[in-house]
Amino acid sequence: MTSKENHTQLLIVGSGPAGYTAAIYAARAGRHPVLLDGLLQGGQLTQTTEVENYPGFPKGRMGYELMQDMREQALRFGTDMRMGQVVKSSLGGRPFRVTLDDGSEMTADSIIIATGASAKYLGLPDEQKYAGMGVSACATCDGFFFRGKDVAVVGGGDTAAEEAIYLSGLAKKVYMIVRRDVLRASQAMQEKLAAAPNVEILYGRETVGLSGEGKLESATLRNKATGETETISISGFFLAIGHTPNTVAFPEIETDAHGYIRVGGRGQSTNIEGVFAAGDVCDPTYRQAITAAASGCRAALDAERYLLANEA
Repeated sequence: MTSKENHTQLLIVGSGPAGYTAAIYAARAGRHPVLLDGLLQGGQLTQTTEVENYPGFPKGRMGYELMQDMREQALRFGTDMRMGQVVKSSLGGRPFRVTLDDGSEMTADSIIIATGASAKYLGLPDEQKYAGMGVSACATCDGFFFRGKDVAVVGGGDTAAEEAIYLSGLAKKVYMIVRRDVLRASQAMQEKLAAAPNVEILYGRETVGLSGEGKLESATLRNKATGETETISISGFFLAIGHTPNTVAFPEIETDAHGYIRVGGRGQSTNIEGVFAAGDVCDPTYRQAITAAASGCRAALDAERYLLANEA
C-alpha cells in the first residue's frame, strides 16, 4: 500500500450491525471510511438462524442474509472493506495509529471501535480437550452435527434459552444447566422453552467435568444445594454464559469493571477525543442487533461532527 492507502479519515474496526451501520452513515457523508472486518465478517449475527425482531422484516430474516444486506449497503455508498484485525493501537495523538495482524500499519483521523464481544467459557480444562469434539459456543454453527443426540446448554439467560430452543429442533434431548434456581430468560423465551417437550432444565447445577473417549460422551454436574454429583450422557456441550468485550487491542480506552468500553454523555465518545465505540463492545445491558445498529449510527454522526470541527 502507498502511504495514502494507509491513511483514512475514519477507521471502523469490526463489522456486525454496529460497524456496518456506522459505515453506511459515514460513507454517505463522503468520509470514505475504511472498515476492517475483524475476526468474523458480519459479526455474531451471521451465526444466528432467523432474526424475528429486527424492524422492517415482518417475516423474519436469516442472520447471515441480514448482515450481507448491511454490508452491500455500506459498499454501495463507497465504504472501503478490508480484511484484518487490529492487534495494537497508539491513540496518544492524531493521527491515531493501529497495527494489523499482518504486521501492516494504518493511521486515521478518527476511529470507531465496533469489535463486539466473545463468548465466555467456564474455564474447565476439559473444554479445551473436547473443543471441536463436542464442546461449542455456537449452537447455530454446530448444532447440525448433533441431530438425534442428547446435548446440554449451559446458562439461564435469553441466549441460553434461544440456543436450547434451536437445538430442541435437532437433538433428541436438550438439558439446560442453570446455576441458579430460576431462569433469567425473558417470559417469552421461558414460554418457548416450556413448549419444547425435549428440553429439561436442571436448576442449581454447575458443571465440574467432561469426559469421553476421543469425543465428548458425558458431563459431571454438582448439585449446589446438596453437594452431590451426577452424570448426564451427552454428545454436545454448548456454552451460553455471556461474553467478554474485545478491547485488548485498545488498552488506552477506558472500560468498566467488566471490560466494556465506557461511552460518555448522550453519544458514543470514549475517553479519547476522536475515538468512538459502538455495539456490544460498549453495551453490557441490551446486546441486540437493533441497539448495536443504533449505536453505530450515533458513533458515525459523532465522528462526523468531530472531523468537521477538527479539519485543517
